[in-house]
Amino acid sequence: MDEPVSKTIICSIFFLDIVEYSKKSVAGQISLKERFNSFLSEAIRDVPVNERIILDTGDGAAISFLGDVEDALLAALSMRRSLESEVGRLDPPVLVRMGINLGPVRLVKDINGHPNIVGDGVNVAQRVMSFSAPGQILVSRSYFDAASRLSHDYVGMFLYLGSRTDKHVREHEVYEIGSPDENGKFQRHGSSSGDRNPFVAVLASRYQDLKIHLLSVFKQGSLQKKITYGLLLALPVLLSTLLMVKHFSKPSATSVAAVNNAQVEAATVTNKQRIELPRAVSGVANVEKSNAKKEKQQDVKNVVKPPKVGSKPEDMTAAEVMAKAKGGKSNQPVSSEDALSSTQGLITFSIRPWGEVYLDGKMIGVSPPLNKLKVGAGEHVIEVKNTNLPSHKETLKIKAGVKIIINHKFANS
Repeated sequence: MDEPVSKTIICSIFFLDIVEYSKKSVAGQISLKERFNSFLSEAIRDVPVNERIILDTGDGAAISFLGDVEDALLAALSMRRSLESEVGRLDPPVLVRMGINLGPVRLVKDINGHPNIVGDGVNVAQRVMSFSAPGQILVSRSYFDAASRLSHDYVGMFLYLGSRTDKHVREHEVYEIGSPDENGKFQRHGSSSGDRNPFVAVLASRYQDLKIHLLSVFKQGSLQKKITYGLLLALPVLLSTLLMVKHFSKPSATSVAAVNNAQVEAATVTNKQRIELPRAVSGVANVEKSNAKKEKQQDVKNVVKPPKVGSKPEDMTAAEVMAKAKGGKSNQPVSSEDALSSTQGLITFSIRPWGEVYLDGKMIGVSPPLNKLKVGAGEHVIEVKNTNLPSHKETLKIKAGVKIIINHKFANS
């Protein structure tokens, strides 16, 4: 070549690596390398000898193109076509990872006096190649910026994969040279048209970067670090497992609706029995004659049990019905039928249309049907909740042997 040695230039570097080359037997390595060299020679056949420098890496090669930037792209596409044409014909196939970078290199002479290349441009090409999968071609951001402006047709060929981090914690923005489908649209290597999600691709690349970093630290760290980083690597698997368990254990909307309908029907039967006594006591047989009496009767008829289970219905006494009609809460002596101990008081509820009853933060039932509750003497917090309505909360001082009536009607009920 005509260029003097020990000269720094900017050129494109095509780096290739045969997958699992070192795991093969000597005979297997020779077979793979011969086929690899044949494909690579065909790929760079049209590039003048004085415009390229080939560096044999043993399990691959690094080719520096000193002339046209497009030469590296055309060589990579030719190499991929040759590899794909061999699939299914020979076993094992030649699996190759490929990466391209545009960067600075220094021209030097090797120990045999032949021209050679060294520098950051070669290092970055090797690291970009390390991010690729077998048969995949990745390029650096610098090469993309140059090659995508050579032709308008090249713009759609490059697919952005996001930022990747190498083992030296250096970030590289990488692009993939896509494969054309039957419609001429470029898609990712090994995927079908239309199944790409850029957001998912970026997330996957970020996790891939983290995994590479954690694996490198895992190999060099102490036992404690290995345990910590091992748990971090397994975290996505654990989270996905928990989400699947939660999803499949959730009851279906159909089953919930069926339970709710059965509860409402049961509540309707109970409420029909309970409203007979309020009608007899309040004397509202002819409710059509008074608007006030109509409202009271409507309040009783609109009592509907919410979708909750576990509460035992109790019948209301006539005195309690009268207390509900008057509203508010009051302290009354407890009748002997309630049979309280010397340290207990009694709370009766009149909640319309219904409410979940909480005693000191713990749910104890739903009213109706719950209308009586024995509690120990002292200060207690009672809270009544109804779906989509403001809750009712108050603090009560319960005295032994005394009954307190809580009468609450939710707004819009």
